[in-house]
Amino acid sequence: VQLQASGGGLVQAGGSLRLSCAAAGSIFSINVMGWYRQAPGKQRELVASIASGGSTNYADAVKGRFTISRDNAKNTVYLQMNSLKPEDTAVYYCNLLWSDYKRQLFDSWGQGTLVTVSS
Repeated sequence: VQLQASGGGLVQAGGSLRLSCAAAGSIFSINVMGWYRQAPGKQRELVASIASGGSTNYADAVKGRFTISRDNAKNTVYLQMNSLKPEDTAVYYCNLLWSDYKRQLFDSWGQGTLVTVSS
């Protein structure tokens, strides 16, 4: 499966960005879609995830500011980021936990999109 992420860029503190990640390939079902981020010199961390049933999970640092959503028909996950802070600056990666038509489970990553928040 191929994941195409988009929507990153440069924004001032307090601004907003919307990330998108579309999956293409022989996907039978997507269990969990998520966004991770990695800042320079830091480990990759979970930002938000959304399960097939719609339940969501957020990192404490983004609760109340970021919203994750998914369009199952388009195999696409979104991350609406509001009230951005300089500490949100990172490369953002989308992640899919999905299964093919043989019901094998896979964990796939997008190429990353850079979000830079200026103070």
